[in-house]
Parts: sequence; C-alpha cells; structure tokens
Amino acid sequence: MLAYATLFASGLICIALALNAWRLIIGPTAPDRIVAVDTMYINSIALIILLGLYQGSVSYYESALLIALLGFVSTAAFCKYLLRGDIIE
Repeated sequence: MLAYATLFASGLICIALALNAWRLIIGPTAPDRIVAVDTMYINSIALIILLGLYQGSVSYYESALLIALLGFVSTAAFCKYLLRGDIIE
C-alpha cells in the first residue's frame, strides 16, 4: 500500500513540477519566476524523499538536505539582486 501511495504522490509532484516549469517560462514578472524556481526546489526535495521512501534508503535524505540548502541560498540571492541590483556589496 505504501508503494502505491508513494507512486501516486510522485506522479502528483511531477505534475506540480511541470506546472512550475510553465510558470517559470511564461511568468510575466521576475518575482513570479523566482517563486516558481523556489517551488521547483521544494517539489524536487519532496520527490527525492519519496524516492528514498520507495526504495527504503536513507542516502536520499542527505541529497534532499543539500538541495534545500542550495534552494534557500539561490532564492535569497535572486531576491537580493532584484532589490538592490547586485548580490555582493
């Protein structure tokens, strides 16, 4: 039963990733695109954790943690660039 649930959730997350990619492509403003990229990070983390649950391996959690860290730093850098025009002062 857990295998079916993880496969179903993975399918839904893949659909969410496709919709995020659509928002990233047609997003009318830069903040829309930044939110789309940040949401893609979150969805990819969820997908990796579901893959770890499906395979019964804990090694995927570390990669999910690294992707979360990169997502936070990149989102903060994008926002700072939009607000101030440069990342490093």
